[in-house]
Amino acid sequence: QVQLVESGGGLVQPGGSLKLACVYSGFTFDYYIIAWFRQASGKEREGVACISNSDESTYYADSMKGRFTISRDTAKNTVYLQMNNLRPGDTADYYCAAGWDGANAQALQAYEYEYWGRGTPVTVSP
Repeated sequence: QVQLVESGGGLVQPGGSLKLACVYSGFTFDYYIIAWFRQASGKEREGVACISNSDESTYYADSMKGRFTISRDTAKNTVYLQMNNLRPGDTADYYCAAGWDGANAQALQAYEYEYWGRGTPVTVSP
């Protein structure tokens, strides 16, 4: 059974940085992709970035490029999201998700992701 556990959220001042971690386990197939999504209060869930297991290709939502970086440590079964120059608008619950790799998953379509973690909250405030 696939499991995803997020950590690293918290309170940070505008302009600060946070690094989220997602520890994954239970995959019985190789062609999968892991992503970060976020959902702010009262808003729809939006994709942030994803990374393919097969070749570690990375994909970003256009609005996230430049400040956010996704990476993976295969020895630790962990995917990271480095977030820099954070803004109050980045305040949200951040979720790790996984599913079969493919074009729609790479485009961060949430319906392509079968497995979800419980999320970790990020608050950006003075």
